[in-house]
Parts: sequence; C-alpha cells; structure tokens
Amino acid sequence: MKALNELQLAKELIKFPSVTPIDAGIMRFLEKKLKRLGFKTKILEFKEKNYKPVKNLYAKLGKKRPNFCYAGHLDVVPPGDLKDWTVNPFRPSIKKGHLIGRGANDMKSSIASFVSAVSKFLIKNKNFDGSISLLITGDEEGDAINGTKKVVNHLKKEREKIDFCLVGEPTNPNKLGEMIKIGRRGSLTGKLEIFGLQGHVAYPHRAINPSTTIIKILKEIKEIKFDKGTKDFQATNLEVTKISINNTADNVIPAKAEATFNIRFNNKHSSSSIKRRLNKIFNKISKKNKSKYKIEYRVSGEAFLTKANKTTFMIQNIIKKITNINPKLSTTGGTSDLRFIRKLSPGLEFGLVGKTMHKVDEAVSLKDLKNLTKIYQNILQSYFK
Repeated sequence: MKALNELQLAKELIKFPSVTPIDAGIMRFLEKKLKRLGFKTKILEFKEKNYKPVKNLYAKLGKKRPNFCYAGHLDVVPPGDLKDWTVNPFRPSIKKGHLIGRGANDMKSSIASFVSAVSKFLIKNKNFDGSISLLITGDEEGDAINGTKKVVNHLKKEREKIDFCLVGEPTNPNKLGEMIKIGRRGSLTGKLEIFGLQGHVAYPHRAINPSTTIIKILKEIKEIKFDKGTKDFQATNLEVTKISINNTADNVIPAKAEATFNIRFNNKHSSSSIKRRLNKIFNKISKKNKSKYKIEYRVSGEAFLTKANKTTFMIQNIIKKITNINPKLSTTGGTSDLRFIRKLSPGLEFGLVGKTMHKVDEAVSLKDLKNLTKIYQNILQSYFK
C-alpha cells in the first residue's frame, strides 16, 4: 500500500466548490480514498424543515477499542469577489511556499494531513490494537443543524464508542505548535423586538416610542459585568450586532424597534441562567416604558472544558518535539463542533495556523502541512503503542 501525499490530497479537496451546504461530490471522493485504506464508510445525509440537506461521513478502520476519532469539516465559506483573489479559489496554486485556495486553511488541508498520516501509520502498523475513525461534516460553516450534531445523535443510537477525538480546526494564532484548544465558551444569540404605539412626533404623549425602551435595555445589558473570567476562560462578553427601526418617515414615532445581540459565556454560566437574567431586565424596562417585548434566543452551544488527561499531555509533547514550541492549552475563540462531540467523547482541537481562514487568498504553509502530518502520524503511533 502506497502512502497518500498530504499536499496532493489537499489540492484535490480544494478543487471541490463545497460552499455550505453544497457537497459538490466531495464526500464521495473522500469516501473512495478511505475505502482504499480499508475503512468501512457511511455517508449520512440529514434533512430538516427550513434547512438544506447536508451530507456527512463517518468512516472507521478496525473494530477494537480504543477508538481514536478525527473530526473536521469539508464545507467552506463563500470566496467573495473572485477579482480580489490572485488565483481561482477552487484551482489551488502554490506560491512562495504556500498552497492557496478556499479551504486551504479552514480546514481541508488538515483533513488531508490526517488521512495522509493514517496511510503512513498503516504501512508499519497494519494490525494495531484499536480502531481509527473519521467524523466529517459538510455543515460546520453554516447553521450546524444537519451536521455533526446529528451525526453524534446517530452514533449514540448505534451505540458507537469513541475514546478520544481530535478536531483539526486551525487553532494556532501565528505559528504551528502554539495552541491546543481544550474547551470553548458558549454562544447565545438574542433577537429582541420592542412594540410601542405609532404616532406623530409632535404629539409624543399620544404614542409610545419603542426606541426609548430598546436604547435603555441595550445600555443596561451591555453594562452587565457577568464575571471576571476564570483560570481556564476569558470573561463573558455581550456584543450588540444589529439595531433596526424600519421607519420610512421622519415625522412618525415608529411602532416597533429591533436589536440582535450575541453573548460568549464561560462555564460560570449556562444559557438558561443568562436568559433568566436578561428576561428580568426586558420585563422591568418594558413595563416601566409601557412597551411590550418579544425575545427569540438561539443557543449555538454551551461552554465546555475537557479536563487535561494523559492523551492531552501526550499530544502536547509530540507537538513540542516536532515544532520546538510548547503549546498552550486554551479556550479562546469561537465555537467548534467539539461542543457536540464531547457528548460522546473527550477531545481537543489542534490544526493549522488560522491567520488566513475565511480571507481572500486563504493559504497554508507547505512546511506546516508537512509538519502537521508528522504530528498526526506520531499521535497515532503513541496512542496505539
């Protein structure tokens, strides 16, 4: 069996314009590659009303435990204006020691590195004691409704056991080896509507201006000091992301005002405890200003922390050995699919340098790509020693 080359595979994956939720044939392509390595594969397509269907892949090599799982996503964000790119984003090119293309950084190259690492590991370890699996989604960059969340539910129903999961998201700020993610803050989005009473601006006593209410509410929730952070997490923060009053006339007090906010919260809180706190403020200020309100919440995930264990420290040591950098165990940044996988297995995130993700001319250093493959291969060798 010939080992797969990580650069060649990364190029092949980037060629698929798999912008969420479009599959473009990429799951079948990866499935074929994995089958040749001996994996048993299953493409899982999930559908839900008001959301586009999404293809996902679960592949497994071996039947024994422990089961080491690698998780990631093959969907990418839209490339934006193609004129801004120096190359076609779906025709990968190499320039100045970097592979350029949409998904080169987030995170097709990381998946290529892992598959290449598995192929190299199997040359010397055909009869390893355990199993290797891949959990790959096409819905990480979108709504995350028909992706990893549903794959995890399916695996739970099938009583599939995963003993440790490595998510290959680009975790490093500037250099490969700087950072391992062992948890993430939770994310809660609120869409707030305030209903007043429309009227003439010259006769405010005959109207109820919803803008007055919404301004007071936004000021109060923005000034909440949720916490000072913890040993593992940065402080909880709330950001107002949209304010809207759909009013076409300047001499009319509007009937409705809207705002959207997002809160990133640490493990001192749950989405439920934050909702209760906010609802009290909405009630108090709306009542005082004779307005009514409606609030819709969307929870992308709760805060979580994976306690460092011997596998975490083993991975940390391998990264240090190959990169000469001692990686920091961190919980910074946004959310990832580990928030769903943790219901099945402990895990961590480690991948490439995230500087160019979602940007024009997204790129990965060829040296980093090679070293990441080495890291992933060494992890497998140590885990199944």
